[in-house]
Amino acid sequence: MNQGRHTSSSSSLGWPFGRMPSTRLIIVCALVLACLASATAVINATHLTREQYARLQQLERERDQLQTEWGQLLLEESAWSSPARIERLAVDRLEMRLPDVNEVEVIRP
Repeated sequence: MNQGRHTSSSSSLGWPFGRMPSTRLIIVCALVLACLASATAVINATHLTREQYARLQQLERERDQLQTEWGQLLLEESAWSSPARIERLAVDRLEMRLPDVNEVEVIRP
């Protein structure tokens, strides 16, 4: 006969408490793990969304600054290229003048 050994249906190296877990327990554990994985995925997606939203706001601020700078550059360009300014510079710096009527020659082909 067996000397001091218990005869049970499961081995001593198996599941704790000497019996195999039920199918219901396995399903509950799987569902708990699935809920944890889902919660982790939601947290990760929320974090990524917030990062991307912050990046979007930064890019919108940069866009607004660039649009302001572009408007200022357009104003500056129109000021530098105004006909009155160019005529004044031609007279002052280059000593240009409009020719008299007698100095104009018409060349016909």
